[in-house]
Amino acid sequence: MRAMEDLIRNGKVLYWGVSEWAGWQIMEAVKVAEQLGCRPPVSNQPRYSLLWRRRCEEEVFPCTKQLGLGNVVFSPLAHGVLTGKYLPGQPPPEGSRGADDSKNSIMNTLYCGEESLRKAQQVAALAQGLGATAAQLSIAWCLRNPAVTSVILGANRVEHLESNLAAADLQAPDDVWAELERLFAVPDPGAP
Repeated sequence: MRAMEDLIRNGKVLYWGVSEWAGWQIMEAVKVAEQLGCRPPVSNQPRYSLLWRRRCEEEVFPCTKQLGLGNVVFSPLAHGVLTGKYLPGQPPPEGSRGADDSKNSIMNTLYCGEESLRKAQQVAALAQGLGATAAQLSIAWCLRNPAVTSVILGANRVEHLESNLAAADLQAPDDVWAELERLFAVPDPGAP
């Protein structure tokens, strides 16, 4: 905390933030900053997507909202799974991240179950009905959350970046958002 304060006072950084911290850790950091007379974090960088929501929505976002921290979310496309290019029961496309064993371990561990791949295909179908891409719809869904300040996009090509940036302007009817909520509902932690 004091190191961050020293960096700010010396003009080396303007603000600081945290990444992948639990809500209680963020709350504790703000409390310690207050006790030490230091500037607290102003942003958080959590993993957040249709396929990875529970921790953010149940714990992190309520905390950051209460404290006034922004959330700059990463992996809104779940390492590419929500682009719709990975098909259930089929190997990953040649040349994709999923086909590269040096890049796909997190993707395979967190997102590549058959159910997730089927749901990603449903996102693609919904997006197509809007004249959009699955990536655009998935990013737009993240941006709809009032707790999300911005989304970090990881694109390998300029055309992917340009396409993904269009998500900021994507409009969809309420029934599309409701269908996404239904498809990717966070299960009740108390459910049997």
